[in-house]
Amino acid sequence: MYTQSAKRRVTELLSIAGISINGNNPWDIKIYNDNFYKRLLAGGSLALGESYMEKWWDCDSPDEFFSHVLSTNLENIIKKNPKLIAEIMLTKILNYQTRSRAFHNVHKHYDIGNNLFSKMLDKRMVYTCAYWKDAATLDEAQENKMDLVCRKLKLEAGMHVLDIGCGWGSFAKFAAEKYGVRVTGISISEEQIKFGKILCDGLPVEIKLMDYRELDEKFDRIVSLGMFEHVGHKNHRTYMQVANRCLENDGFFLLQTVGNPVTRTYPDPWLNKYIFPNCTIPSIAQIGQAIEGIFLIEDLHNFGPDYDKTLMAWHHNFISSWNDLKDKYDETFYRMWTYYLLLCAGGFRTKRNFLWQIVLSKRSRPGEYFSIR
Repeated sequence: MYTQSAKRRVTELLSIAGISINGNNPWDIKIYNDNFYKRLLAGGSLALGESYMEKWWDCDSPDEFFSHVLSTNLENIIKKNPKLIAEIMLTKILNYQTRSRAFHNVHKHYDIGNNLFSKMLDKRMVYTCAYWKDAATLDEAQENKMDLVCRKLKLEAGMHVLDIGCGWGSFAKFAAEKYGVRVTGISISEEQIKFGKILCDGLPVEIKLMDYRELDEKFDRIVSLGMFEHVGHKNHRTYMQVANRCLENDGFFLLQTVGNPVTRTYPDPWLNKYIFPNCTIPSIAQIGQAIEGIFLIEDLHNFGPDYDKTLMAWHHNFISSWNDLKDKYDETFYRMWTYYLLLCAGGFRTKRNFLWQIVLSKRSRPGEYFSIR
């Protein structure tokens, strides 16, 4: 009896988003286990993701399913369970991105296999949003993005650039080769560091295994692409203070980050458990509080829709390369990774997330800044 009641309730909720069970639209879902309904009502977004991983339900176009769900705020209609409420309260009190925790968090995602990322990403191994203006391919769009960053930073040959969260060294290599700068990149992913050192061999690039809080050296420019999301709201101010002490008075700091339209201190439960532990998306208010009295905003550029297109390109590469990956990763991983990429695509498509490039400077920097697009 309870199962039928749960089914009716879920059917009603999904209908609000224009989703039918066993319907004919590509965003309609097919249910393979009748326990799905009460599990979803009890567990919300975590249950939705876990039941997909376990093949309790499926969909022809999960990205469109997520677009419908997110555009109607269904996750806020489903009552949060007491455990989740308690976890949300703890995020307001505890720091989940201490130095020791940060290494663990990064290891769980970025150290799962360079081969996976090499198959999924572009030829340069760039794991941040591409810039699709005047680009026809992912490779072109990622080169566009890196060149855009270099031009916004007004790089000149001989400058020393700090790359906080340098990934596999893709930006460091590009900037050193194309703009003649010296780059110091830091990351706390051991696998990224190993790869980056090989990639940048022979170039004026140094890749270090280092937490950003250990930095104490001056640089002409600072760049951070897709790392601020891993800092945690408790450390936003510390992060900006570190960047401030490392930036020369006449320098620029370009911060690229996913942005949240509202202020939150807690992540999506499913993404938190399976993809990005303790990763929180900052709001513009949180960024503003973090830089107040430290940096000035010279330029803010939003191109969130480009992340939707980037994620769909990554997903295409991932599923196209599955035959080369399935010996190491099982079918549950395949569904988990598909869910992750398409959930995030749906988030950008519905403006639940943005992508911001923010150029910052010190108050002491002379002269005017001219925006570049």
